[in-house]
Amino acid sequence: MTHLPPSSTDVLIVGAGIAGASLAAALAPYRRVLLVEAEDAPGYHATGRSAAFWHETYGGAGVQPLSVASFAMLNDPPRLFSDRGFLSPRTALNLARREDAAAVDAFTARFAAQGVPVERMAGAAIERLVPGLRPEWSEAAYEPACSDIDVGALHAAYLRAAARGGAVLATRARLDGARRTGAGWEVRLGTSVVHADAIVNAAGAWADRVAEACSAAPIGIRPYRRTVAQVRLGVPIPASLPLVVHLGGDFYFKGTGEGRIWLSPHDETPSEPCDAAPEELDVALAIDRLQQVVDWPVAAVERKWAGLRSFAPDRLPVFGADPHAAGFYWCAGQGGFGIQTSPAIAGLLAAELGAPAPDRVIAAVDAAPFAPSRFF
Repeated sequence: MTHLPPSSTDVLIVGAGIAGASLAAALAPYRRVLLVEAEDAPGYHATGRSAAFWHETYGGAGVQPLSVASFAMLNDPPRLFSDRGFLSPRTALNLARREDAAAVDAFTARFAAQGVPVERMAGAAIERLVPGLRPEWSEAAYEPACSDIDVGALHAAYLRAAARGGAVLATRARLDGARRTGAGWEVRLGTSVVHADAIVNAAGAWADRVAEACSAAPIGIRPYRRTVAQVRLGVPIPASLPLVVHLGGDFYFKGTGEGRIWLSPHDETPSEPCDAAPEELDVALAIDRLQQVVDWPVAAVERKWAGLRSFAPDRLPVFGADPHAAGFYWCAGQGGFGIQTSPAIAGLLAAELGAPAPDRVIAAVDAAPFAPSRFF
């Protein structure tokens, strides 16, 4: 790690969260890579605050191919990359009230048709998985293949792999501006100037601002605040509790130790790019929604945090070449599914930037729906 960038590079990646770090790891053995991060350390914002899980239906049918293609690397990575996998088995319940049974039927049928292992579940079968469930919550789609992701270990492994490949990480290196020259890009990073053949915008909530600083048209990437709290309960709920997601998008919770859960009101509050902080009202809303679902007394809120999830207008990730700014690439708009799709997105984009084609499973994903050109 360095605070001083080199004077030139092939590819300058803006943002060292999971998007930038995964791309740097995939690309560094084949191109000179400079990974720049405005903060004191990489992964400070969305990556470092994720309650991540690999959940095949998360993000919808459009994101699912990227998630599926990423599973093998997350579960059983190459030994040179990591000596262990990053997934811990869990299960998931997409939960709904009795009156929403038709919506659960449609959800189950849609994803089963895409080959997702999903099972329609009702009544007592749900109660066995979630003790204390209130009776009106009688409908669910069950996914046995859900897993927790060790985000910290995955992000660190990407950074190590990038460094082994020769990538340079420069922290406290905010992109202040860039202009296109005959030889590529001239990029201002504080008092430093770096010449780069290509720029990759992996700046998360700041992606549109980075585009504007490079005189590229913004896409409409919008950040939204998401709140999570660790709650200690007054009943011995097991750590192996499924990930319970409201099918209508009002909450999710999962076990994180005996008698403890991570709980979110599934909020999406529009925000400026910032160091997000939780609001007491959102924590209270999460607890209120939880207590409408289960009869668990809440003993204490042990900690709480918030992060920004950033979406493109169509809520699909954006990666690939900007059609109107030569040598400018996007890797942004990854919402809450950027971690579980990072192997596929990094592999596909790295190949576009000069790395060999990724493995056949990732290479088989059609990248066209995610190309920036759809917004121009």
